[in-house]
Amino acid sequence: MSERSILKRQVCFSLYAASRAATAVYRPLLQELGLTYPQYLVMLLLWERDGASVRELGEELQLDSGTLSPLLKRLESAGLLERRRAPDDERRVAVHLTARGAALREQAARVPAQIAAAAGLTRAEVEQLNSTLARYTDALQAHVK
Repeated sequence: MSERSILKRQVCFSLYAASRAATAVYRPLLQELGLTYPQYLVMLLLWERDGASVRELGEELQLDSGTLSPLLKRLESAGLLERRRAPDDERRVAVHLTARGAALREQAARVPAQIAAAAGLTRAEVEQLNSTLARYTDALQAHVK
């Protein structure tokens, strides 16, 4: 029986390899929707919280404005969302789905199940993995702050 290499015993490498593999599976599924993976993440948030501010989206996605703004601009150009200044506070920019952006949610609803099926995981296994990764991420972020 061969021992796994030092690289494959590293959690950081496993996360990196899993992320690359997942993105490769997501790519053709999201291409059918006309979205890139980062755009899909933005849309997931907006389907849950239409009208969120750019700042809120950036915090949730852990993206700075220099990365998030071009993403929003491309989604706006595609007719999926619109950015509007809040009437009560001109500094706050809210992001709203268009009818087309809201309708895309139905098509995208099948993506998580397709990813889980491609990974060969049950719903319970996906939930456990997600829970473990969330705890891992939270712990590491707390260590860095």
